[in-house]
Amino acid sequence: MKITDIKATTVTLPLEAPLRHSNGTHWGRFVRTVVEVETDEGISGWGEMGGGGESAQLAFEGLKAYLIGHDPFELEQLRFKICNPTASLYNNRTQLLAAIEFACLDIMGKKLGVPVYKLLGGKLRDRVRFASYLFFRYPNETTGEGEVRTAEQLIAHARELKEKYGFTSHKLKAGVFDMAYELECYKELAAAFPQDSLRFDPNAAYSVEQSVAFAKAIEGLNNDYLEDPTWGLNGMRRVREKTHLPLATNTVVVNFEQLAQNILDPAVDVILLDTTFWGGIKPCLKAAHVCETFQYSVAVHSSGELGIQLATMLHLGAVIPNMPFAIDGHYHHLTDDIVIGGKFQYRNGEIAVPEQPGLGVKVDRDKLIFYAEEYKRLGGYLYDRDPKRPDWYPIIPNDRWADPNV
Repeated sequence: MKITDIKATTVTLPLEAPLRHSNGTHWGRFVRTVVEVETDEGISGWGEMGGGGESAQLAFEGLKAYLIGHDPFELEQLRFKICNPTASLYNNRTQLLAAIEFACLDIMGKKLGVPVYKLLGGKLRDRVRFASYLFFRYPNETTGEGEVRTAEQLIAHARELKEKYGFTSHKLKAGVFDMAYELECYKELAAAFPQDSLRFDPNAAYSVEQSVAFAKAIEGLNNDYLEDPTWGLNGMRRVREKTHLPLATNTVVVNFEQLAQNILDPAVDVILLDTTFWGGIKPCLKAAHVCETFQYSVAVHSSGELGIQLATMLHLGAVIPNMPFAIDGHYHHLTDDIVIGGKFQYRNGEIAVPEQPGLGVKVDRDKLIFYAEEYKRLGGYLYDRDPKRPDWYPIIPNDRWADPNV
């Protein structure tokens, strides 16, 4: 079997309300690039990566010279063709590799008539548990609904999600307001759901000293972990020395070199594996096995997925033994998806692992075209700046942090 073509399409899909975090807002929608890999046997596979636009589409176009004629089963050769550590020093191709790997695994599963988890060693669980992903949110620009700014709104939103989807673990994305305000919101959230576990992620917006103070203030709560309170392995190491909470990351351990550093000189306790950031499902599984060897726990990270990447997260989550935590998912914030049959369904806070051959998703080509046209109409989004707060930056003195009334 040989790859005959690679087609990339950038789409934008709406969210219930704009999500706020420490480096800006999604402005009510996700932008993703969907990739279709075609073969000479008529079997196609689907992949997905975050962001996109002309640059992503051109990047995939540039990969054709490397990959046309390549056997999609030869994933290790694929890795070196795209991400050779010396040949690609000036090109960050990891997410491109991930999208192509997703598609190749999809092709392999379809060719063999088995779901991807079978190619990864077989599943340990039939359903994967998710945490609610709570954000401070602006109101929907059309309906005016969906704002989350106060503790009362946060609790009401969490309760709505719990009743609708069955979540028993709740993650708050923070780094938006003053640390003291976010601490109070988190404490009130914990008091409102005493039987549920929680996790907190300010996207590295806090200084080491602020992070230590925050960690000490929440040590009595039912925390899964404290995620990326500050930046860098050394910063996280300094925080870890002064708290009893497990620290988690999806920012400072996202490749094998960093993983080795963390094992030799621990800074983080829980590694959050992202199928895009690590370059695919198989590198995540490889990292999970390394972590298992050294008795580190892992979870699966969310980077704003549509149904294709969600399927990769489900197959990965199905096969990892050392995963005691519910995984992250932006997915419930989406109002639509590009897969046939509509959005995946939650039941009791879980989503079933796909059983169909390959990734187990089929792309609705009409929706792909529609949301590609929406991207052309609306363009990209200012992911790392918030036009409503143009002078705001993370890790600044508290007296310049945003007022929660804004």
